[in-house]
Amino acid sequence: MALDAGPDTAPSLAEEVGLTFAEVGGMDDVKKLLHRMIILPFVRPELYAKYNRSAGGGVLLYGPPGCGKTLLARAIAGECGLPFFSVGIDDVVSPFQGQAELNVSEIFAQARDLRPAVVFIDEIDAIGYARQRAQGEMGRRLTNALLQELDGVGRSTEGLLVLAASNAPWDVDSALLRPGRFDRRVFVPPPDEAAREAILDVRLRGVETSGVDLRTLARATELFTGADLRATVERALDEVIETVLDTGEEIPVGQQHLTAALAQVTPSALDWLARARDYVEFSNASGQWADVESYLGQRAVRRRLTGR
Repeated sequence: MALDAGPDTAPSLAEEVGLTFAEVGGMDDVKKLLHRMIILPFVRPELYAKYNRSAGGGVLLYGPPGCGKTLLARAIAGECGLPFFSVGIDDVVSPFQGQAELNVSEIFAQARDLRPAVVFIDEIDAIGYARQRAQGEMGRRLTNALLQELDGVGRSTEGLLVLAASNAPWDVDSALLRPGRFDRRVFVPPPDEAAREAILDVRLRGVETSGVDLRTLARATELFTGADLRATVERALDEVIETVLDTGEEIPVGQQHLTAALAQVTPSALDWLARARDYVEFSNASGQWADVESYLGQRAVRRRLTGR
Protein backbone atom coordinates (compact mmCIF):
# COMPACT_ATOMS: atom_id res chain seq x y z
CA MET A 1 0.00 0.00 0.00
CA ALA A 2 1.43 3.35 -0.98
CA LEU A 3 1.50 6.30 1.39
CA ASP A 4 3.46 8.64 -0.83
CA ALA A 5 0.40 10.79 -1.39
CA GLY A 6 1.11 12.47 1.94
CA PRO A 7 -0.75 12.72 5.25
CA ASP A 8 -3.68 14.72 3.90
CA THR A 9 -4.69 12.05 1.43
CA ALA A 10 -3.22 8.89 2.97
CA PRO A 11 -5.71 6.01 3.10
CA SER A 12 -6.73 4.54 6.42
CA LEU A 13 -4.61 1.51 7.29
CA ALA A 14 -6.71 0.29 10.21
CA GLU A 15 -8.23 -3.19 10.08
CA GLU A 16 -10.90 -4.77 12.24
CA VAL A 17 -9.79 -8.24 13.26
CA GLY A 18 -12.30 -10.91 14.26
CA LEU A 19 -9.70 -13.58 15.00
CA THR A 20 -9.29 -14.76 18.62
CA PHE A 21 -6.99 -17.12 20.50
CA ALA A 22 -9.70 -19.78 20.39
CA GLU A 23 -9.16 -19.99 16.63
CA VAL A 24 -5.38 -20.39 16.99
CA GLY A 25 -4.74 -24.10 17.45
CA GLY A 26 -2.28 -25.21 20.13
CA MET A 27 0.49 -22.89 21.38
CA ASP A 28 -1.17 -22.79 24.81
CA ASP A 29 1.97 -21.68 26.68
CA VAL A 30 2.60 -18.81 24.29
CA LYS A 31 -1.05 -17.72 24.34
CA LYS A 32 -1.14 -17.81 28.15
CA LEU A 33 1.99 -15.64 28.34
CA LEU A 34 0.61 -13.14 25.81
CA HIS A 35 -2.73 -13.02 27.62
CA ARG A 36 -1.05 -12.04 30.88
CA MET A 37 1.53 -9.74 29.36
CA ILE A 38 -0.59 -7.88 26.80
CA ILE A 39 -4.30 -8.59 26.82
CA LEU A 40 -5.21 -8.27 30.51
CA PRO A 41 -3.87 -4.68 30.79
CA PHE A 42 -6.31 -3.71 28.02
CA VAL A 43 -9.33 -5.57 29.38
CA ARG A 44 -8.68 -4.74 33.06
CA PRO A 45 -7.08 -1.28 32.95
CA GLU A 46 -8.41 -0.30 36.38
CA LEU A 47 -6.42 -3.06 38.08
CA TYR A 48 -3.18 -2.12 36.37
CA ALA A 49 -3.76 1.60 37.01
CA LYS A 50 -3.78 0.92 40.77
CA TYR A 51 -0.19 -0.25 40.43
CA ASN A 52 0.87 2.52 38.04
CA ARG A 53 0.93 0.14 35.10
CA SER A 54 -0.78 0.80 31.79
CA ALA A 55 -1.59 -1.05 28.60
CA GLY A 56 0.58 -0.76 25.56
CA GLY A 57 4.30 -0.63 24.95
CA GLY A 58 6.46 -2.76 22.69
CA VAL A 59 6.66 -6.56 22.40
CA LEU A 60 8.89 -8.52 20.03
CA LEU A 61 7.62 -11.88 18.78
CA TYR A 62 10.53 -13.91 17.42
CA GLY A 63 11.18 -17.40 16.12
CA PRO A 64 11.56 -19.44 12.93
CA PRO A 65 9.62 -18.34 9.83
CA GLY A 66 6.15 -19.79 9.36
CA CYS A 67 5.41 -20.45 13.03
CA GLY A 68 2.42 -18.16 13.55
CA LYS A 69 3.85 -14.82 14.70
CA THR A 70 1.59 -12.81 12.39
CA LEU A 71 -1.41 -14.96 13.30
CA LEU A 72 -0.77 -14.36 17.01
CA ALA A 73 -0.43 -10.61 16.47
CA ARG A 74 -3.79 -10.48 14.71
CA ALA A 75 -5.39 -12.64 17.40
CA ILE A 76 -4.10 -10.27 20.10
CA ALA A 77 -5.85 -7.37 18.37
CA GLY A 78 -8.99 -9.49 18.03
CA GLU A 79 -8.93 -10.51 21.70
CA CYS A 80 -8.65 -6.87 22.75
CA GLY A 81 -11.14 -5.62 20.15
CA LEU A 82 -8.64 -3.06 18.90
CA PRO A 83 -7.95 -1.61 15.43
CA PHE A 84 -4.98 -3.32 13.83
CA PHE A 85 -2.30 -1.61 11.75
CA SER A 86 -0.03 -4.01 9.87
CA VAL A 87 3.25 -2.54 8.65
CA GLY A 88 5.79 -4.18 6.37
CA ILE A 89 8.89 -2.92 4.63
CA ASP A 90 6.91 -2.40 1.39
CA ASP A 91 4.52 -0.08 3.24
CA VAL A 92 7.21 2.41 4.21
CA VAL A 93 10.05 2.38 1.68
CA SER A 94 9.93 5.06 -0.99
CA PRO A 95 12.19 6.28 -3.78
CA PHE A 96 11.59 9.87 -2.63
CA GLN A 97 13.96 11.50 -0.15
CA GLY A 98 12.46 11.63 3.35
CA GLN A 99 9.20 9.95 2.35
CA ALA A 100 9.95 6.67 4.15
CA GLU A 101 10.25 8.48 7.50
CA LEU A 102 7.01 10.35 6.78
CA ASN A 103 5.31 7.03 6.04
CA VAL A 104 6.36 5.65 9.42
CA SER A 105 5.11 8.82 11.09
CA GLU A 106 1.77 8.65 9.24
CA ILE A 107 1.12 5.05 10.28
CA PHE A 108 1.74 5.85 13.93
CA ALA A 109 -0.29 9.07 13.70
CA GLN A 110 -3.30 7.11 12.42
CA ALA A 111 -2.88 4.56 15.20
CA ARG A 112 -2.68 7.28 17.86
CA ASP A 113 -5.88 8.85 16.55
CA LEU A 114 -7.70 5.54 17.11
CA ARG A 115 -6.13 4.61 20.44
CA PRO A 116 -6.19 2.14 22.00
CA ALA A 117 -4.78 0.39 18.95
CA VAL A 118 -2.26 -2.20 17.81
CA VAL A 119 0.60 -1.51 15.40
CA PHE A 120 2.21 -4.66 14.04
CA ILE A 121 5.61 -4.37 12.35
CA ASP A 122 6.39 -7.50 10.36
CA GLU A 123 10.01 -8.54 9.84
CA ILE A 124 11.33 -5.66 11.90
CA ASP A 125 14.85 -6.88 11.20
CA ALA A 126 14.27 -5.70 7.62
CA ILE A 127 13.12 -2.24 8.75
CA GLY A 128 15.33 -1.76 11.79
CA TYR A 129 18.31 -3.69 10.50
CA ALA A 130 21.44 -3.18 12.58
CA ARG A 131 22.56 0.28 11.60
CA GLN A 132 26.21 -0.62 11.38
CA ARG A 133 25.33 -3.20 8.69
CA ALA A 134 22.63 -1.22 6.84
CA GLN A 135 23.46 -0.38 3.27
CA GLY A 136 23.01 3.30 2.49
CA GLU A 137 21.09 5.87 4.47
CA MET A 138 17.63 4.28 4.13
CA GLY A 139 18.14 1.72 6.91
CA ARG A 140 19.52 4.29 9.33
CA ARG A 141 16.77 6.81 8.62
CA LEU A 142 14.01 4.20 9.03
CA THR A 143 15.48 2.94 12.27
CA ASN A 144 15.76 6.47 13.67
CA ALA A 145 12.17 7.26 12.63
CA LEU A 146 10.96 4.11 14.36
CA LEU A 147 12.94 4.93 17.50
CA GLN A 148 11.32 8.35 17.66
CA GLU A 149 7.84 6.85 17.41
CA LEU A 150 8.56 4.23 20.08
CA ASP A 151 9.97 6.88 22.42
CA GLY A 152 6.95 9.11 21.84
CA VAL A 153 9.06 12.11 20.89
CA GLY A 154 6.64 15.04 20.91
CA ARG A 155 3.61 12.78 21.40
CA SER A 156 2.19 10.16 23.77
CA THR A 157 2.41 6.41 23.29
CA GLU A 158 -0.13 5.55 26.00
CA GLY A 159 -2.71 3.00 24.82
CA LEU A 160 -0.60 2.11 21.81
CA LEU A 161 0.56 -1.51 21.61
CA VAL A 162 3.43 -2.00 19.20
CA LEU A 163 4.06 -5.60 18.24
CA ALA A 164 6.96 -6.63 16.05
CA ALA A 165 7.87 -9.95 14.47
CA SER A 166 11.36 -11.09 13.61
CA ASN A 167 12.83 -14.23 12.09
CA ALA A 168 16.31 -12.96 12.94
CA PRO A 169 16.15 -11.17 16.32
CA TRP A 170 19.96 -11.10 16.53
CA ASP A 171 19.94 -8.77 13.49
CA VAL A 172 17.55 -6.25 15.03
CA ASP A 173 19.25 -2.99 15.97
CA SER A 174 20.13 -3.17 19.67
CA ALA A 175 18.70 0.33 20.15
CA LEU A 176 15.24 -1.05 19.33
CA LEU A 177 15.57 -3.63 22.12
CA ARG A 178 16.33 -1.22 24.95
CA PRO A 179 13.91 -0.61 27.86
CA GLY A 180 10.76 1.21 26.83
CA ARG A 181 11.01 -0.08 23.27
CA PHE A 182 10.95 -3.81 22.40
CA ASP A 183 12.39 -4.91 25.72
CA ARG A 184 9.67 -7.55 26.16
CA ARG A 185 10.32 -10.56 23.94
CA VAL A 186 8.28 -13.70 23.32
CA PHE A 187 9.75 -16.76 21.62
CA VAL A 188 7.30 -18.38 19.19
CA PRO A 189 8.62 -21.90 18.52
CA PRO A 190 7.52 -24.30 15.78
CA PRO A 191 3.89 -25.40 16.26
CA ASP A 192 3.31 -27.96 19.00
CA GLU A 193 1.43 -31.19 18.35
CA ALA A 194 -2.02 -29.67 18.93
CA ALA A 195 -1.21 -26.76 16.62
CA ARG A 196 0.10 -29.09 13.91
CA GLU A 197 -3.07 -31.15 14.06
CA ALA A 198 -5.17 -27.99 13.75
CA ILE A 199 -3.10 -26.77 10.79
CA LEU A 200 -3.42 -30.09 8.99
CA ASP A 201 -7.16 -30.06 9.60
CA VAL A 202 -7.46 -26.60 8.02
CA ARG A 203 -5.29 -27.58 5.04
CA LEU A 204 -7.40 -30.68 4.31
CA ARG A 205 -10.75 -28.96 4.84
CA GLY A 206 -12.98 -29.35 1.80
CA VAL A 207 -10.90 -32.23 0.41
CA GLU A 208 -12.32 -35.76 0.32
CA THR A 209 -10.25 -37.99 2.60
CA SER A 210 -10.37 -41.62 3.68
CA GLY A 211 -8.70 -43.09 6.76
CA VAL A 212 -6.68 -39.99 7.54
CA ASP A 213 -5.46 -39.90 11.16
CA LEU A 214 -4.50 -36.29 11.87
CA ARG A 215 -3.19 -37.06 15.35
CA THR A 216 -0.74 -39.64 14.03
CA LEU A 217 0.43 -37.21 11.35
CA ALA A 218 0.83 -34.45 13.93
CA ARG A 219 3.03 -36.70 16.06
CA ALA A 220 5.16 -37.54 13.02
CA THR A 221 5.83 -33.91 12.10
CA GLU A 222 7.91 -32.68 15.05
CA LEU A 223 9.51 -29.28 14.28
CA PHE A 224 7.44 -28.79 11.12
CA THR A 225 6.37 -25.19 10.63
CA GLY A 226 3.01 -24.15 9.22
CA ALA A 227 4.70 -23.69 5.85
CA ASP A 228 6.18 -27.20 6.04
CA LEU A 229 2.76 -28.69 6.80
CA ARG A 230 1.22 -26.82 3.88
CA ALA A 231 3.96 -28.17 1.60
CA THR A 232 3.31 -31.69 2.90
CA VAL A 233 -0.41 -31.50 2.17
CA GLU A 234 0.20 -29.98 -1.26
CA ARG A 235 2.62 -32.79 -2.17
CA ALA A 236 0.03 -35.35 -1.13
CA LEU A 237 -2.69 -33.63 -3.16
CA ASP A 238 -0.41 -33.45 -6.19
CA GLU A 239 0.25 -37.17 -5.92
CA VAL A 240 -3.48 -37.91 -5.78
CA ILE A 241 -4.12 -35.68 -8.80
CA GLU A 242 -1.38 -37.47 -10.75
CA THR A 243 -3.02 -40.81 -9.93
CA VAL A 244 -6.43 -39.54 -11.06
CA LEU A 245 -4.95 -38.26 -14.32
CA ASP A 246 -3.21 -41.59 -14.96
CA THR A 247 -6.15 -43.85 -14.09
CA GLY A 248 -9.14 -41.65 -14.82
CA GLU A 249 -10.58 -42.68 -11.45
CA GLU A 250 -11.10 -40.11 -8.71
CA ILE A 251 -9.84 -41.24 -5.30
CA PRO A 252 -9.83 -39.65 -1.83
CA VAL A 253 -6.68 -38.51 -0.08
CA GLY A 254 -5.49 -41.27 2.23
CA GLN A 255 -3.06 -41.63 5.08
CA GLN A 256 -0.55 -43.26 2.73
CA HIS A 257 -0.43 -40.17 0.52
CA LEU A 258 0.26 -37.85 3.45
CA THR A 259 2.80 -40.21 5.02
CA ALA A 260 4.70 -40.47 1.73
CA ALA A 261 4.61 -36.68 1.33
CA LEU A 262 5.92 -35.85 4.79
CA ALA A 263 8.90 -38.16 4.19
CA GLN A 264 9.91 -35.77 1.39
CA VAL A 265 9.76 -32.61 3.54
CA THR A 266 12.60 -31.59 5.85
CA PRO A 267 11.59 -29.30 8.73
CA SER A 268 12.65 -25.82 7.66
CA ALA A 269 13.08 -24.75 11.29
CA LEU A 270 16.18 -26.93 11.66
CA ASP A 271 18.45 -24.33 10.05
CA TRP A 272 17.02 -21.58 12.25
CA LEU A 273 17.41 -23.64 15.40
CA ALA A 274 20.98 -24.56 14.50
CA ARG A 275 21.80 -20.88 14.10
CA ALA A 276 19.97 -20.02 17.31
CA ARG A 277 22.01 -22.65 19.14
CA ASP A 278 25.17 -20.70 18.28
CA TYR A 279 23.71 -17.52 19.79
CA VAL A 280 22.60 -19.42 22.89
CA GLU A 281 26.09 -20.85 23.29
CA PHE A 282 28.16 -17.75 22.60
CA SER A 283 25.90 -14.68 23.12
CA ASN A 284 23.63 -15.48 26.03
CA ALA A 285 25.49 -14.00 29.00
CA SER A 286 22.55 -11.69 29.76
CA GLY A 287 20.02 -14.51 29.38
CA GLN A 288 18.31 -12.82 26.44
CA TRP A 289 17.94 -16.18 24.65
CA ALA A 290 16.90 -18.15 27.73
CA ASP A 291 13.57 -19.21 26.17
CA VAL A 292 15.35 -20.54 23.10
CA GLU A 293 17.89 -22.32 25.29
CA SER A 294 15.08 -24.04 27.19
CA TYR A 295 13.42 -25.09 23.95
CA LEU A 296 16.67 -26.44 22.51
CA GLY A 297 17.09 -28.50 25.67
CA GLN A 298 13.96 -30.53 24.99
CA ARG A 299 14.82 -34.11 24.15
CA ALA A 300 12.94 -34.26 20.84
CA VAL A 301 14.48 -31.01 19.63
CA ARG A 302 17.99 -31.99 20.72
CA ARG A 303 17.61 -35.35 18.97
CA ARG A 304 16.61 -33.73 15.66
CA LEU A 305 19.51 -31.28 15.83
CA THR A 306 22.26 -33.59 17.03
CA GLY A 307 21.03 -37.05 16.05
CA ARG A 308 21.32 -38.29 19.64
